[in-house]
Amino acid sequence: MQGTRKNIVILISGSGSNMAAIATAAQKEQWVQKINAGVAAVISNRPAAEGLGVAARLGLATAAVDHRQYESREAFDAALQRSIDAYQPALVVLAGFMRILTPAFVAHYAGRLVNIHPSLLPAFPGLNTHQRALDAGCQLAGATVHQVTADLDHGPILAQAAVPVLHGDTAATLAARVLTQEHLLYPQAIRSLLVSMQAHTPLKTRQ
Repeated sequence: MQGTRKNIVILISGSGSNMAAIATAAQKEQWVQKINAGVAAVISNRPAAEGLGVAARLGLATAAVDHRQYESREAFDAALQRSIDAYQPALVVLAGFMRILTPAFVAHYAGRLVNIHPSLLPAFPGLNTHQRALDAGCQLAGATVHQVTADLDHGPILAQAAVPVLHGDTAATLAARVLTQEHLLYPQAIRSLLVSMQAHTPLKTRQ
């Protein structure tokens, strides 16, 4: 009735806290049973990434594609793509994946590649977002879930969460509060996107 399960592949480079939030939400909210979607694998460009152990403890398949083993960004992305595609992903989720992706990689997953950025885009794309928000005197900071395009941090916005900037905030304290909201926002945004994809898939397959 529901068709092929929609697999999610999550890419990480470090501790994987957003990955864990997504995977935990998927399990607690029974995404497999309710929306025919689930986390199929967690892949890192760093074999020693702490998040791989976290994913394994959550019962998820894991893999590492070490970027240091490849002579070029293109070669690494091609190998990463092969690893991802083994899971036939409906969605590829960047969760603290600290690599700049090549245009060919982004194009391959067009419409299926999402990221979370620690600012209220279009404000403060790139790095050092929290300090830049403080330096600009912003009263609000936050996080944005967006589709990934060839333009860094400029893809269509899927969801946002605002966080007030408090008197005495440092980049570290602001980052910690934003991260708490990321852990709530990202799973919700992914679930909503998957539901939308599920609603549209039958129409396409019947054509």
